[in-house]
Amino acid sequence: MKNEGRIKLYLVDDDAVFLKSLEIEFLQYADFTIETFATGEQCVAQLAERPDVIILDYHLDGIDKNAMNGMETLDKIKAFDMDISVIMLSSQDKIEVAVNCMHHRAFDYVVKSETASIRLRQAITNIFRYKKMEKELKWYMERM
Repeated sequence: MKNEGRIKLYLVDDDAVFLKSLEIEFLQYADFTIETFATGEQCVAQLAERPDVIILDYHLDGIDKNAMNGMETLDKIKAFDMDISVIMLSSQDKIEVAVNCMHHRAFDYVVKSETASIRLRQAITNIFRYKKMEKELKWYMERM
């Protein structure tokens, strides 16, 4: 089965129930190719598969207290490929946390709530709008 034209989405969260519900939610609304990971280490090990978007939990220490947290994972993703868009997801509703994620080059920060899946879908739409605008601007600048 071909996956051309489908968005390759990685979901990374140490809460198995939340991770599965997020996967089901995304499969209902769009034609994604989805891979799920319980740790940042598992996600980083699969970066060669070139995901388009990664939704990454901020903490990631529920399974293994010594596992990489979300910020460490974000830094490794960006070191591997700056063009992979990462949306941070957390139960923390603190502006400092969100700002810190943005300083580490996350595309967006979404608080886990009953509207999180809607916000995540909007963020993914925004990622592709932004990438399209970037491509158009580059094309325009090359012709000037």
